[in-house]
Amino acid sequence: MTDVLRRGRASLAFSFFVQGATFALLVTRIPAIQDRYGVSDALLPAFLAAVPILAGVGSVTTEQLVKRIRPSVLLRCLQPVVMLALIGVGSGDRLAELGIALAAFGLAVGGLDASMNMLGVSLQRSYGRSIMLSFHAAFSLGGIVGASLAWVGAHWHLALWVSYLPVVAVLLPAVLVGGRWYVDAGTASDAEEAAGGETQSVVFKLLLPLCLVMTFAYIGDSTVSNWSAKYLKDVLGSSEQLSTVPYNVYMVTTLLGRTLGDAGVRRFGAVAVVRLGAVVAAAGFAVVAVASGAWVGMLGFTLLGLGLCVLVPQTFAAAGRLFPGASDAAVARLNVFNYVGFLIGSPLVGALGDTWSYRGAMLVPMVLVLVTLVYARSFAPRPDRYGGEHERPRTADVGRGSNGL
Repeated sequence: MTDVLRRGRASLAFSFFVQGATFALLVTRIPAIQDRYGVSDALLPAFLAAVPILAGVGSVTTEQLVKRIRPSVLLRCLQPVVMLALIGVGSGDRLAELGIALAAFGLAVGGLDASMNMLGVSLQRSYGRSIMLSFHAAFSLGGIVGASLAWVGAHWHLALWVSYLPVVAVLLPAVLVGGRWYVDAGTASDAEEAAGGETQSVVFKLLLPLCLVMTFAYIGDSTVSNWSAKYLKDVLGSSEQLSTVPYNVYMVTTLLGRTLGDAGVRRFGAVAVVRLGAVVAAAGFAVVAVASGAWVGMLGFTLLGLGLCVLVPQTFAAAGRLFPGASDAAVARLNVFNYVGFLIGSPLVGALGDTWSYRGAMLVPMVLVLVTLVYARSFAPRPDRYGGEHERPRTADVGRGSNGL
């Protein structure tokens, strides 16, 4: 394994970390953003929905851009835009300024998510073994750090821009420097070259099972992020202070599961890990639904973190294996369903909770996560025309960094 690939992996992991911190700083301060701009409760959902919708547009646009621009170049351009948009959210005064900042954030974050995962899939191909979960573990770690910094800002009643500016001032230069070592090894164009110029297009019918798994995973994730505190307080009768704990527990167990997950994939295979993750996540939702008290509910959210954490990284990796000659396009299209799940999950659980019961509402994402078992075979490595596997490293890919190394 060359130093170029090692540096590329470290710099990409740092990019995932920064994105996790940036996203957490935004979403955990939504009440403060609402107060700063005077956004009404009726208008707030429209602002929040606009971000994932525009992110989906950004992801689709990235699919076209990477035909002319390497993903590493896009990533180096988009990550600063996301961080500067965060400053814009925290420093404006009028609704129009908030709308512009959130629009920039949404469009850029869609391209950022897509390009990061494109590079992760290509690096995994060059490594010849599972490393995708380690990148998403860095994202989880960044989320924990960002949420902690947001808590500090809220605790000390700091203005939003005062909370955001020091973080961006430290991380933005580091991202610009680290971006010099991004590696485009094993991208779709390289795979096409290695296959003798054969082209490959993304057949949506073949990608659809992975799109469904991605959607179901994010429905589960958005259920935890949006409803865990309310569920513990209103349904299980916890204190307000204790109700803030489940999401933190979920994030920590997500980090733990992703840190250990690559070793599990290498030993037992992606299919077994995905199946186990789906079963553990479904068990978590079941425990939450029948919990008699707050601590039992906490156990359920712990299981959810351990189960759901493996699904998204492995879905991106499976898309790269399924379309080795068009992995960038497959990842960009698959990434859209990240936002579809996010848009569906929170309103779905809220509507079911209001019209039926929140305990019953938890059974819906449980069933959807279990449907992943039906599509688990889509995560199996696929032999190429030479009898190998798509993730086997190719010497032609090694050393092709974004800085020309």
